[in-house]
Amino acid sequence: MNHNHKHHDEKKNHDKHKHHKDHEKHEEHDHQSHHAHMVADFRRRFWISLIVTVPILALSPMIQQFLGVGDAWRFSGDSYILFALSTFVYVYGGYPFLKGFFDELSSKSPGMMTLIALAISVAYIYSSAVVFGLKGRLFYWELATLIDVMLLGHWIEMKSVMGASRAVEELAKLMPTEAHKIQEDGSTKDVPLDQLQKSDRVLVKPGEKIPADGVIIEGESSVNEAMVTGESKPVSKKEKDEVIGGSVNGEQSIKMEVQKTGDESFLSQVVNMVREAQESKSRTQNLANRAALWLTIIALASGAITMIVWLILMQMDFNFALTRSVTVMVITCPHALGLAIPLVVAVSTSLSAKNGLLIRDRGAFEMARNIEAIIFDKTGTLTKGEFGVTDIVSLNDDYDEKELLEYAAAVESNSEHPLASGIVEKADGKYHVKNFNAIPGKGAAGEVEGKNVKVVSPGYLRENDISTDDERIDEISEQGKTIVFVLIEKNLAGAIALSDIIREESKEAIAKLKEMNIQPMMLTGDNKQVAKWVAEELNLEDYFAEVLPGDKANKIKEVQERGLVVAMTGDGVNDAPALAQANVGIAIGAGTDVAAETADIILVRSNPMDAVSILHLSRATYRKMIQNLAWATGYNAFAIPLAAGVLYSWGILLSPAVGAVLMSLSTVIVAINARFLKI
Repeated sequence: MNHNHKHHDEKKNHDKHKHHKDHEKHEEHDHQSHHAHMVADFRRRFWISLIVTVPILALSPMIQQFLGVGDAWRFSGDSYILFALSTFVYVYGGYPFLKGFFDELSSKSPGMMTLIALAISVAYIYSSAVVFGLKGRLFYWELATLIDVMLLGHWIEMKSVMGASRAVEELAKLMPTEAHKIQEDGSTKDVPLDQLQKSDRVLVKPGEKIPADGVIIEGESSVNEAMVTGESKPVSKKEKDEVIGGSVNGEQSIKMEVQKTGDESFLSQVVNMVREAQESKSRTQNLANRAALWLTIIALASGAITMIVWLILMQMDFNFALTRSVTVMVITCPHALGLAIPLVVAVSTSLSAKNGLLIRDRGAFEMARNIEAIIFDKTGTLTKGEFGVTDIVSLNDDYDEKELLEYAAAVESNSEHPLASGIVEKADGKYHVKNFNAIPGKGAAGEVEGKNVKVVSPGYLRENDISTDDERIDEISEQGKTIVFVLIEKNLAGAIALSDIIREESKEAIAKLKEMNIQPMMLTGDNKQVAKWVAEELNLEDYFAEVLPGDKANKIKEVQERGLVVAMTGDGVNDAPALAQANVGIAIGAGTDVAAETADIILVRSNPMDAVSILHLSRATYRKMIQNLAWATGYNAFAIPLAAGVLYSWGILLSPAVGAVLMSLSTVIVAINARFLKI
C-alpha cells in the first residue's frame, strides 16, 4: 500500500513538473508573440496616424500661415473637421501612451508614459477648448506630429530590442526538422525531431545538421560547431566522441547514439540560460531605474515651474507658457534612459552566447569587471588533463631522440597503460612490435626491427642495478615529471619524460590577464615540483600545490582575505565548493554539460583565453552601460533648459515636435552605441 501511495505521489509530481514545463513554454511563446505583436501594432498606428496628420497640418491655421496661403484653405466648419481628425489621432495614435499612463499610475511608478500622456492630453484638451469658444491658438498639429514621432520612436526602439535578442533566438532555429533514425533491420526512416528518444541510433549525412546531443558509434568526420560553441575551425570527431545537436557534419557520414533530447539538450539549455540572463535584473539597471524616477519628478516639476515663470513672472500669454511646459515634459521623457541598460544587456548576452560564453548570473557577470585575482585549477584548465611527451633524452650515440621515441612507441602501441598513449601519439608509428609481453608493474617488452626493446619504470632499473647517472634526467625528475626508460638489447638507450600537457593558449591567457592588471594564480592537487614546473612555464608568480579537493574553497578564502576580488576557474566538478566560494565562479570546458550549478559563468570550450574574454566583455559591457546612462541623463540636462525657453531672448525655441525628434534621436544613439559592443 505504501509503495502504491509513493508511486502515486511520484506520478503526481511528474505530472505537476510536466505541467509546469508546458506552462513555462506556453508563457515563453506568449512573451515572444506579444513582443512581435507590439512591434506590428506600433508600426500600424504610426502609418495610420501619419496619413491622418496630413489633413490636420493642411487645416491648421499656424501651418497655413507658415506656408503663406492665408485664408485660401479655410472653409466653414473646418475647425470641427480638424477637431474630429485630431480626436482620432489622439485616441487611436495616443492609445499606447494613455494606457501606459494609467498602468504607471496604478503601479505607483510614474515614468515616460506619464510624461507623454500629459503632454498630448494638455495639447488636446486646450485645443478642443479653443475650437468650442475659448480664445487662443490651436495646437492640434503639434499634438499629431508629437504622437507620430513618439510612435515612430517606440517602433524603432522595439525593433532594436528585438534585433539585439535575435542572435539568441537564432540558436533555437539551428536544429533540423527531421532525423534519419536507424531501424532494427539497419534501414533508415525519417522521423520528426520530437520523436527521437534516448538511445536511438541516427544516421547523419555529410553537410547535414546533427539532430540531437549524442555519441558517435560509427564513422569519422569533421564537425562545424561554430554556431554552438563559437569555435570557427571544424573539430575532428571519431567513435566515442560527443557531438552537439545543431552543429553541422562535415565530409563523411556518421552514425550516432542519441543521449539528450528536448529540454535536456545543450542547445535548449543555452537558449534558456541566455533568456534567464537577459531577464535577470542587472545591478546597473537599478541605477537607471532610480535616474528615470528622478527624471519623471524633474519633468513634472520643470513643466509646472516653466508654466508659472512664463505666465506670472514674464507676463507671457497662456498659449506660449503652455507650449513651453508641454515641450519640457516631452523632452524630459526618460526614453533613452529606460533603454540604456536593457539594450546593452541584450547585446552582451547574445554576443557571449555566440562565442560559447554562457552567463548564468547577470550580477556576477557585472561584478567580473572588478576582478583583481583569478585562480585557475591546473588539471583540465591550464593543462589538458592528459599525459604527453615533454622531453626525450638520448643516452646512447647509436640512437637519436626521434629513433628512441619510435622504438618506445612500437612497444607501447600494445600497452593499455595511460602513459603509453602519450608516447604513441607523439611518434610517427613507423615501427611495429612482435612478441609483445607486459612486465607487470614495471613496463613492457617486445621485438622491434629485430631488436629486443623494453620500456620500463625507474623501479625496474633499480632492481636490475642499471645506473642513470645523467644531469638532464636529474633536472627532469626535479620538475616532477614521470620518466620511463628505454632499453635496447639490454643496454640503456635513453629516457622519455611525460607530464600533463600545458594548453597552448594558457601562456597567452596568463600574459593577457597581467596586461589587464589581474593577478593570475594556480591551484593544484599535484606535488610542488609539478606545480613549480607548470608555474615557471606559464610565468605564474603565485600558485598553491598539494591542495586536497576539500581545501580548494579555503584557498579561495585565503586570497579573498588579502582584500582581493577573486574569480575561480575550474572544470565545475570537483571544483564546485571553490567556484561557490569565489566572488565569480567560472566553469571552463563544460562542453555539453552546461548545467554546472555552482558556476556563475560557463565556458563551453576548454580554452583559458575564454576566461580572459569573459572578463574583457564584462568591462566592455559596463563601459557601454555607463556611456548610455551618461548620454541619456546628460542629454536631458542640456535639453530641459532649452525646452523651457532660456534662450528665448536669442530667438531660440524648441517646439514639442522638435523636442520629440531630439528625444527619439537620443534613443537611437543609445541603441547604436549598444550595437558597437564587442568582445
